[in-house]
Amino acid sequence: MTSSFNVHDAAGYEQLMGRWSQKLALQFIDFAGLADGEKILDVGCGTGSLTFALARNANLSEIAAIDFSEVFVAEANRRNKDPRIHIQQADACALPFKDAAFDRALALLVLHFVPETAKAVAEMRRVVRPGGVVAATVWDHLGGMPGMRMMIDTVAALSDSGRQLRSRYCFQPMMQPGELKQTFVEQGLVEVTETELMIRMDYRDFDDYWAPIAAGEGPLGKYVAALDKAGRARTDAAVRDAYEAGRPDGPRSFANVAWACRGQVA
Repeated sequence: MTSSFNVHDAAGYEQLMGRWSQKLALQFIDFAGLADGEKILDVGCGTGSLTFALARNANLSEIAAIDFSEVFVAEANRRNKDPRIHIQQADACALPFKDAAFDRALALLVLHFVPETAKAVAEMRRVVRPGGVVAATVWDHLGGMPGMRMMIDTVAALSDSGRQLRSRYCFQPMMQPGELKQTFVEQGLVEVTETELMIRMDYRDFDDYWAPIAAGEGPLGKYVAALDKAGRARTDAAVRDAYEAGRPDGPRSFANVAWACRGQVA
């Protein structure tokens, strides 16, 4: 198993996270760096948030993108109209590319879902040329995603299974301060730096927030889908109450922070 992220429907993922990863991709590109003529690898491309942003932000010679999910690969290929972009199904821990094939290897919101994270970072380093860059970013689930913690803390107050979900969610790999940086250093990257990136998630109303989770998308959706009828009704009502916070349903906005790390191949 090379990914712990569950996906059923590409459109559901877009509503859950894709629209926000598109915003984060722009800040991540600024942090990771980019130059005309380069060959870039996008590891864990999803539906293409970073892939297509890369194509728009520099005159690159080639963009290779891989993802473990066939659903994501099919959707990204459906969207692709750029001959420089090549998307395929592959394992982040066994990248199907030659050594030193790229100028940069980037991973947007991926490494915390890869059980063998160090192996994935080592593979990213392997396929990047000496002097090239490896960079990654992951959400700070513990302290940087209040919109999602709102749901997590609500279900934790309802049941033991909710408390177990919170423990898993808040302490996924690579999400603690310095954890990405330590892994990059241990895998032989040099001049390693870590920073925080922030965007805002803006929702039209509760349904805009809750629909993809209720449909079973992502780790939170997987939890909701496993509830019995009574548990589901109780959870729906409690999370709605948390979202509305005593005011009429409508727009809500949450700041969200991601850790980002960049290193150079020696």
